[in-house]
Amino acid sequence: MDRIMGDGLTFDDLLLVPEYSDLLPADASTSTWLTAQIRLEMPLISAAMDTETESSMAIAMAREGGIGIIHRNMPVTDQADEVRKVKREESGMIRNPITLSPDDSLAKALDVMEKAQISGIPITRDGRLVGILTHRDLRFEQNYNQPIEKLMTQEHLVTAPLGTSLEEAHQLLHRYKIEKLPIVDAEFRLQGLITVKDIQKKKNYPSASKDEQGRLRVGAAIGVGPDALARVEELFRAEVDVLVLDTAHGHSKAVLDMLARVKERYQVPVIAGNVVTAEGTEALIKAGADAVKVGMGPGSICTTRVVAGVGVPQMTALFACRRAAEKFNIPIIADGGITQSGEITKALAAGASTCMLGSMLAGTDESPGEVVLIGNERYKEYRGMGSMGAMKLYSKDRYGQSTVPNQKLVPEGIEGVVPYKGPVGKVVNQLVGGLRAGMGYVGARSLAELWQRKFLRVTPAGQREGHPHGIMAVKDAPNYSASR
Repeated sequence: MDRIMGDGLTFDDLLLVPEYSDLLPADASTSTWLTAQIRLEMPLISAAMDTETESSMAIAMAREGGIGIIHRNMPVTDQADEVRKVKREESGMIRNPITLSPDDSLAKALDVMEKAQISGIPITRDGRLVGILTHRDLRFEQNYNQPIEKLMTQEHLVTAPLGTSLEEAHQLLHRYKIEKLPIVDAEFRLQGLITVKDIQKKKNYPSASKDEQGRLRVGAAIGVGPDALARVEELFRAEVDVLVLDTAHGHSKAVLDMLARVKERYQVPVIAGNVVTAEGTEALIKAGADAVKVGMGPGSICTTRVVAGVGVPQMTALFACRRAAEKFNIPIIADGGITQSGEITKALAAGASTCMLGSMLAGTDESPGEVVLIGNERYKEYRGMGSMGAMKLYSKDRYGQSTVPNQKLVPEGIEGVVPYKGPVGKVVNQLVGGLRAGMGYVGARSLAELWQRKFLRVTPAGQREGHPHGIMAVKDAPNYSASR
């Protein structure tokens, strides 16, 4: 019996105890640190899953104040392109805009616009701005073999000098009724581009997660397989903000070695995981981790605990990992098992700085995949990265099976569907609203204050009492479903 370490507690086993409060939920700050280098206004991360996070989800999460982690179940060039889509989506000023030569064909220009999802391209010769080509110039054209020079706008170009503020740029865009403002130096060399869309997005999403250049932040997952360092190199060139060394067992030699190699070669923050013990947390931090991801088996589509017989219930894991991480002032991330907004509050109170969400964000408009009808209800595909389908692509090494033939894989996850949820922004609004409500009940103005609040252990009867009971549910609320 001396080998039994104690009880394992998860979200339903605990409740935060209400305390005196002098604040309204709206007054609570949800600002937090993802790593020591990256501040977020919302403590939510979309998981690096191939049915959850590609560029569309990452863009939406960054605009809301969180961040998305692009999954790695794709060729490295595709993953790097997904990162670039996020970084190009909006900017205070686009520092290295895509350009073409006046001698290039209109067909090439259209191809570039389509692939980069842009509506106009500055035209340069030897670095100097000579014109600009937009969809408006091409609206009625049929001969796409002719050079860009024939149709580009080159007379009376509206430009602005380096140092132009966004407010000054907005005035110029409005005055001349244009959508793109090239920024040039004294020799008319193109230095950047400011667009009306970027200015409008800045007003619409004031809490957006952005880098020093005003671009949306985005992360990307890497592994420990043969292509790991090549993947890191491509993602680094794509200017990814943070890497996530994403494996099922972070307290292992392969992960520790890879983490040390990446930190030695590249100046980019690295989140490493997953672990569920103080020893695992400390080992990752000493190897260079800028944040540690906590969770083994709590996810709705994970079967690690029943297939392998290992794991630690999530709240117990968070308490243990937090105690180890706080000695080094390194944030931890609660990864998996969250099905209600109140569990976000509990995970953060247990010591997490952020929460990584899977099923809660799956099924939204921004998640990959098509909406399917089953009966009269709408659903979207959702699967674990340890599922057979995912492992046959690029995630075998996540479970230590990189050399195992596909027909002999031992999956640690399942495949299924989740209800269609609509725009992710609406889901996030409910989740953050629930978190703020919880902070209001315990009188915590910040996440640092939330870490100091007390928990009460509850019985199964207490758990049942906390859910709607004694009533025939006829309609789910936007933030609660009895099926979860």
